[in-house]
Amino acid sequence: MSDAVVTDTTIVIRGRKVVGGVAEGEALVTRDRISGWGGIDPRTGTVVETRHELRGQSFAGKVLVFPGAKGSSGWSAMFHMTRLMNVAPAAFLFNEMTTKMALGAVVTHAPSMTDFERDPLECIATGDWVRVDADRGVIEISKKNLSGDRP
Repeated sequence: MSDAVVTDTTIVIRGRKVVGGVAEGEALVTRDRISGWGGIDPRTGTVVETRHELRGQSFAGKVLVFPGAKGSSGWSAMFHMTRLMNVAPAAFLFNEMTTKMALGAVVTHAPSMTDFERDPLECIATGDWVRVDADRGVIEISKKNLSGDRP
């Protein structure tokens, strides 16, 4: 794959589709893996794990950028519940493919990608606007400016 393309404040990176579709939204980024069973509140889409850096923050409607899933096979059930409660992430971008991550992405129905040409944890910050086109394998990142607004 080629290097990332940077134009003004937009970064484009490519990856592999896990679940197809197109979605966009504000990024929520963590370097911590997320636990489904006991780590999130599936009724609100909020991270509740005690020592997690996102504790108290909602991923509802956001592009969730994280290394991957941790914990039990209950991960997919908890994220499936977020879809049923209309508080699921808009999309998943994750680095490590596991069976729990794959099944969680499928049951959530959120466009999902992995196997990136460049680590999204290095390219995307919380608050950036991200468009995920999993069908084409393309992520477009609009960096927020210093005042916190999108360009």
